[in-house]
Formats: sequence, C-alpha cells, structure tokens
Amino acid sequence: MISATPSVFDASLSRSAGEGIDAYVERHAPGVGYSYYGAGKVALRDGLDGLVEPGGNVLVPAYLSPAVVEPFRELGLEPRFYALEPSLAPDFADLESRLDEDTVAVTSVNYFGFPQPGLERLSDLTDEYGCYHVDDNAHGPLSVADGRLLGTHGDLGFTTLRKLLPVPDGAVLYRASDEVEAAFEPSSLAGRADRFGADDYRYLATSVAETALDPLYRSIESFLDDDVSSVDPIARYEAAKAPMSKLSAAVTDAADPDAIRTARRENFRAWDRVLADRDDLAPLYEELPTGISPYEYPVLADDSSSFLADLEAAGVAGAHGWPILRESVRGDDAYETANRYAESVVALPVHQGIEPSAIETVGDRLRGRR
Repeated sequence: MISATPSVFDASLSRSAGEGIDAYVERHAPGVGYSYYGAGKVALRDGLDGLVEPGGNVLVPAYLSPAVVEPFRELGLEPRFYALEPSLAPDFADLESRLDEDTVAVTSVNYFGFPQPGLERLSDLTDEYGCYHVDDNAHGPLSVADGRLLGTHGDLGFTTLRKLLPVPDGAVLYRASDEVEAAFEPSSLAGRADRFGADDYRYLATSVAETALDPLYRSIESFLDDDVSSVDPIARYEAAKAPMSKLSAAVTDAADPDAIRTARRENFRAWDRVLADRDDLAPLYEELPTGISPYEYPVLADDSSSFLADLEAAGVAGAHGWPILRESVRGDDAYETANRYAESVVALPVHQGIEPSAIETVGDRLRGRR
C-alpha cells in the first residue's frame, strides 16, 4: 500500500550521508537569515510582527485552505483573496484591483513544490506599491528555482518541514530582505525545544505502529492540516504555537536533502508514466524542472470521487483532493479557478518512502479496473 507519509524510520534519514537541512539552506540561500519554528503559520506571524501595524490588509491567493490567513487576523490585518489563472499564476488585473494604500503585503504560493508563475512580476508590483512580498513555500522545502531556494524569492517567506520529513512539526522562517532582517524579533515560539516531550513519544509510537501494520495502516496525518473542514482553523492555529520539537530537530539534522529530492522526483515521473494514457486526467504540471522537489503529483480529474475510489482500491491510501476552501471563497464566481480546482484536483503521494516500483504496480491495478 502507498500511504500519505513516510515512516520516521525512512531510509533517507542517514546522518553519515546527509548534510541536514541547515547546510542545505545555507548552500541554496546564502546570506538569508532563517529560524526554526513548530509551524509555518506561526513563523509567518513572527516574521510580519515587527513590520506591520494593525489596520492594513494582505492579499492572498484564493486557492488555499482556511487556516492560512489566521496569522494575518491575529496581527489585525484583513486578508483579501485574489483570483488565479489556470496556470496558478495571479490574475494580475484582479490582484491590482484589490491593492490599495492600506495593503501591507501580497502573498504568493508555490503550489505542490513548484514556483508560482509570475513571481518576478509580483515582486515588481510589491516594490511599486511599497508593500512586502511573502513567499509561501509550505509545499517545497527543497525546491530551487532560478538558482534560489523557494521561500526566499520575496522579502520574507516560510516553508513547512512536516510536509517533507516524517516529523510531528517543523517549519523555517526566511528573512530575505535587509529590512525584514533588521525588524525581526523572535518570539518565545521560535527555535527548537531542548528536550523530548510527550508529543514526540506519541509520534514515535504511531510511526512504529505504521511500520508494523503496513499495508493495513492508513496514514491520514499529512492531509488533516489542509483538508478536514470540521477542524476549527483558529483552534488549529493556536494549537500549533510551540517551538519545533526535539524529535523534529533530530530528524531534520539527520536528513539527506539531495537523496530526498531525487526520490521524490523519481516518484513524480513514475506517476507521470503510469497515468499517461488516461484521457480523464490532466497533470497540473507538464514538466518537472531541474531543482524542483515535488510535494505531491497533482492531476485534474474529470471525476475526482471516482478516481479517488479507484486509487484506494488499488492500494493508495494517501491520495486526496485539495484544499477545502475558505467560506468566503467557496462558490464565489470571482474565484472560478480556485473553486474548479478544489473540486477536481487529486494529489498523489510522491514521498521518499515510496519505491517507484510500487507506483508501477498501482498503475497495473488501475489499468485492470478500466
């Protein structure tokens, strides 16, 4: 069975072979200040805190899960959603129509580990309007585009390690501009815990159970954060307010980023091969550029519910739709792309705990069901 997340005992965590996340960041984002946190949204809140005053607004793409805007609300900022093109580039006419003198930041999102199209134009626009560019790179901690680590293409950015590694939490705040670096004052939520806690032991116990019970174990943790609408986004945000756990720090230090990126790219290409003859599916990304470490393999499905059922029957436990949209976006014709994609996108796991041969086997099973 192909599940959503790798086990904490994943083979890509080799201290002797890997450089760890610190060295990887310093290699691909030299000179950029960064700090660890337990959650990306908390990192974002800290990064903006010394830069903005309550009463302004922040522009955010509409194709996002509900909890993303909670850091802005906590800082007294109004989140405003802007429309997207089918390529996931900003609809710049719509974006500019929502900018005003109270706009303090515009957020871009590197969906599924790929750079959002139009990043350079967006940066030019934020410079013109005198506001900050937030580079939301939750999905692509290891992705490099145009020679720069994603998450560092704006004034500040963040990435989420929990979406990359088998860890209970973990995120990085990037401070890419001198102004952001000078204003930054870390809160008590920055940094790493200095001892193992109860949550670390619970996570380890779950990982042991997953390893022992596979293929019967169904891992859903990786998409609880984005896709379960019954979870209160405010409560989820508040619950994430803690430094990075000791367990996550240990796994982060032992990681082999190059091996992980290579494995994820191989699995992305494997899904590309096994789904190539499906006329009811269209890959969201036609190419896998050099340097990209994909978060998942997203496809647009004519009938997402039917495809998800076929995947589950074929042994894929980790496929899911994405995301559950904010209520103010859901059903609004102004955000046509976001609503259409939320209904039709199916994301398939590519994590480093999967062997490409397992994906090939799933492909054979899917062909047998047609």
